This record gives sequence, structure tokens and C-alpha cells, in this order.
Amino acid sequence: MLLLIAACANPGAGPDGGPYDETPPHLLGTSPQLGGRNIDGKKITLIFDEAVQLENAAEKVIVSPPQVEMPEIKVSGRRVTVSLLDSLKPGTTYTVDFSDAIKDATEGNPMGNFTYYFSTGESVDTMEVAGHVLAADNLTPVKGILVGLHNVLADSAFRTQAFDRVARTNAEGFFSIKGVSPGNYRAYALMDMDGDFCFSGKGEMIAFSQEIITPSSFPDVRHDTLWVDSVRYDSVRTIPYTHYMPDNLVLRAFKEANQPRALLKLIRDVPEKFTAYFTAPSAEAPVVNGIGFDASAALMESRSRGNDTITYWVCDTALMARDTLHFTYTYEATDDSTGLASQRTDTFELVPKLTMARRLKQKAEAMERWQKQQERLRKRGKAGNEEPPRDYVKFSGRINSSMAPDQNVTFTLSEPASIDTAGIHLLLTVDSIQTASPFRLVRDKYDLQRYTLYGEWRPGQRYELRIDSAAVRSIYDNVNKPFNQTFSISKNEEFAALFVHLPQADTSMVVQLLVSDTKVERQVRVKSGRADFYYIEPGTYYLRAFRDSNNNGRWDSGLFDEGLQAETVYYYPKTLKLRANWDIEETWQLDALPANKQKPTDLQNKQKEKKQTGRSRNAERMREKGRQDNARLRM
Repeated sequence: MLLLIAACANPGAGPDGGPYDETPPHLLGTSPQLGGRNIDGKKITLIFDEAVQLENAAEKVIVSPPQVEMPEIKVSGRRVTVSLLDSLKPGTTYTVDFSDAIKDATEGNPMGNFTYYFSTGESVDTMEVAGHVLAADNLTPVKGILVGLHNVLADSAFRTQAFDRVARTNAEGFFSIKGVSPGNYRAYALMDMDGDFCFSGKGEMIAFSQEIITPSSFPDVRHDTLWVDSVRYDSVRTIPYTHYMPDNLVLRAFKEANQPRALLKLIRDVPEKFTAYFTAPSAEAPVVNGIGFDASAALMESRSRGNDTITYWVCDTALMARDTLHFTYTYEATDDSTGLASQRTDTFELVPKLTMARRLKQKAEAMERWQKQQERLRKRGKAGNEEPPRDYVKFSGRINSSMAPDQNVTFTLSEPASIDTAGIHLLLTVDSIQTASPFRLVRDKYDLQRYTLYGEWRPGQRYELRIDSAAVRSIYDNVNKPFNQTFSISKNEEFAALFVHLPQADTSMVVQLLVSDTKVERQVRVKSGRADFYYIEPGTYYLRAFRDSNNNGRWDSGLFDEGLQAETVYYYPKTLKLRANWDIEETWQLDALPANKQKPTDLQNKQKEKKQTGRSRNAERMREKGRQDNARLRM
């Protein structure tokens, strides 16, 4: 009676409506017949044993050979109808790949990957080619990209002809091209922006393989598990099938590096400078030719490494006072008609938003206010600030209060300036006694306002950086105010160290230590088969490597017309947990795993939450019933 009362008092112990339907739709018949020959009709009908739905049909369903006009796809109850609008080619095998789009209409149970096929000739082509498409820079699966085969092996086919056979990748980047006839092929991937199934080069993501693909097959077996219900299995059976090859192609997709370059804008906010902004980098720096002035003597350049942002400082005060700056500007730009880089020359007239006359007026007004304030203070018998207002060179960039032994002090000045190192003092503090510590000050090669101070740092010690007033003098004769900053160097035992052995790597390989897929903590070049990382903050890290073919220290994309692949990227498959005062050694065989299995699971992009099916709901139902049974037993 007590058990009965407890069960009645438990609101979760009542009827739950029974198990959910977890049976996927079953195909009852097709018209024309599946695998039919000599078919000339363009309407296909599939009939199922229950009402069905199509999920993302425009994204998942694809017809091969590719269709210029998109087919019409309709769903009505248990019936799916596909109407092909293009004319049919004679003697050709057609496939309609539904991927996993077909699901039952009630619980969303997927039918699984399904492909309908027929032939307009006497025979049906049955070969298949499968693999994965990954982003070349981070090995992330590329979803929804077209993958096609060309039996014309020349590279020009990718730009001039539609694919012979085509498929589309799923969320895991997997593709399977069916209905392939025997022969030799080249494989390509294309994020087709204009719907012509050809590479136009207009920002389209692509992948290509240099190897010749020859489809083949052999008899094989696989093992399937028979389930009693959603949580218990009955037995494992062996099923013979035809294994099609290749089934492990890996295509690395990229956007070409030669993105169109154009001058985006020229801005002159103040008389002292103007800045040019470009849409893409270039190895060649633009040239300014002054009209009425010598640009080489009057201007000073401070630019980014890729010459895509360049600031020109006007050194000549007479030129600065001009309301309008006239000059011609010669720079590398992409020709709209040919798509090739060429030199372009434009003429500009730049007027500052804040003119020199207005600047001088503002300074005079500030001086007048200061003088009046000083006069009022004197009348009250108070000592005023005797220093009149003026412009100063300012420091930017924060110096951390605690730095690792391999870090250095960096700062940026508000305008180009020279620095008298005699006015810079780096002091080591030991037992309250300060002694001078050696340092080296280096100006950035490109950004003339950026400096790095290198010191002989001692772990666990405190330092003070002092910069005397007027130690910095700008090209406009402005000076700095006194600057003072204290900081400490962390102890060695506060950090971890990582030593990576790469038996397959040479000095062209660069290894990156990652905090996330988009944040690189640091990178080193392989030396003597090793990549060593010192003074690492404790935490979770990952490893990525790329083959730096052009030795520029950064990953580079590819160029199809030059047959140049993107630089090859590898991931270390393990997650690294680094702890303070620990040295970790790892051995990394770069090709130990295929590219689609290298990336650590917790580093991969999180997929969208999967919709529940009958099986997943039943599993949750069984878990809930187990929790209720346990609760009743405890009572």
C-alpha cells in the first residue's frame, strides 16, 4: 500500500503516451523505375509509406549532370515530385541526390542519404567518388559547396565548362558523386556565386586536385548493428556491398589571394597628414608626385606591411599651411576589364577638415584663455601655472604591470619623432636600490611612430622606465612630458614550456600555438625538427602548423591559374593542458591522420543544435523513466 501511495503521489509516474515513432520513411515505389533505362520523361515521382517532408531542398537536393534551370520539387503527403526543366542528354545517367533531406512529417526521422537514378541510354553508370572538402586555412568542413568532376583534364575546363558530374557537401564537408562512368577525371570544388557551374574568379571559394582520378570498385563487407530499442542492441550482422574508390579525397578550399585592389579613400582630417586606404595589400608602395612641391622632401611615410594603409606626414610647415594640397598619386590597382594588376595614376586636391588658419585661431584662443586665467590668479595672490599651453608628443600603448621574460616594452608616439636615448632610463630595483639596466631601442621598419625597447630582463625583478621631458622631439618640434612606468618580470615557475618534436618537418614549417581557432598566442619556425615554446601562461592550447612555401612568415592562399595550392595546414589532434612550472614534450607526426580527422573536437566550430528525432526522444524518455524508477525506490 505504501508503494502504491508513493506511486500515486508521484506526478511523473503516470502514463507518458508510449514511445515515439522512430521508424524512418520507407520508399514504396518510383516512377520511372529506380535505375530505369531508356527513360525520356522529365517528371520523377517518389511514393513513401507515410507523409514526408523535405528539409532545405534548395540546399541539399542536387541533380547531376548539373541543371542550368533549377528543377521544381514538390511535396504532397506521401509523394515527392521532381520536374527536370532542362532537356535530357542521350545516353546519360542522371542522379537526383536528396542527401538526408527526406524525413517523416511527424517526428522528423531522416530516411538517410538517398539518391534516385536513371539512364536515358541502354546502360546505367554506377561508379562513385567520395571525400571531404575542408577550408584550407583551418581545416573546418565546408558545408554546401559544389564538388564536380571533369573528364576534360585541362585546367581550362574549370573556367569554361560545366561539371560532368556534381554533388554538394553536407555539414561535415562530406560529398559523394554518384553515377560516374569509367574513365579519368579531375576533381574540383566551387562555391558557385553566379550559378554557371564554372569558376569565374569573382571571390568564389574553390579547391582543385592535381591528381588524375580513375574510379574503381571491389566487393567488400560492412557490419551493421540491430537494435532492440533506442538504447539496447540485439546483434551485429555482416552485409556484403560494393566498395567504390576513391572514397577518401580531401580537397582544401580557399579564396584566391589576388583579391581586387583599389584605392578606397584618401582622408586629410588635419593639415599635418593625410592617409590612403586600399582594399587589398600590394608589394609595391604608391608614389606621390607633388604639384608645386617636392614630395620626397616634404612628406614622410608611415605604412602598414602590406601597403594597404599609408599615412603621409607633411614635414614642410609652408606646405602644411596651404589650404589645398595638389599631387598625383601612382599606385597598383586591379583593372576592371582584365582582372590584372596595373599601375594607375590619379590627381588629387586635398583640403583638411581642420585648416591651418582654424588651427592657429584655436591656439590663439587657448593662449588668451590661459593668460586671463594667470591674471586672475595673480590678482588673488596665488601662483599660477607659468607654462603656457602647447602641443606635446603623446605616448600610447599600455605597459603591462607584469611581463614574461621574453616580452618587451612597446609604445607608439602620436607623431613621427626622434628620441634621445640619453633621456631614457631603465632602472632595476633590488632591495629598494635602483641600478641602471642595459636596453636597446628599435624603431619599427614600417610604422615610424612605433618603438620597441628590448631589455636584459631578470625573472622575479622589478623595473622602472623613465623618459625625461623633451627626450622625444617630433618633426613639428613638439616634445614629450615626463613619462614613468614601473613593471615586474614574472618568475620562471609561473609559466609552462612546450617542446614539440616534428620528425617530418623542415625549416619551411611554421608551428602556431593557439588559444582558439582565431587567436594565435605565438608562432615559431621549426629548427632541427623542433618547435619550442617558452614562458607560456597556464591554460588550454592547441597546435597548428603550415608549410611556409614563400618564407614570409604567414599563411598564404592559392592561385588556380598558376596551379598554386594554398599552403598546407596541419592540426595536432590533441588538446594541450599546460600547467605552471611544467615542461611538456610532444611528438607530432604531421601526416599520422587524414586532414579531415586532425582537428581537435573541442576546437571545431560548434554545429547547430540537432533537431530531435523519434529515436532521440525515446532515448530521453527511457532516461526519464529510469530517473522516476530510481526516485520511487528511494522512497
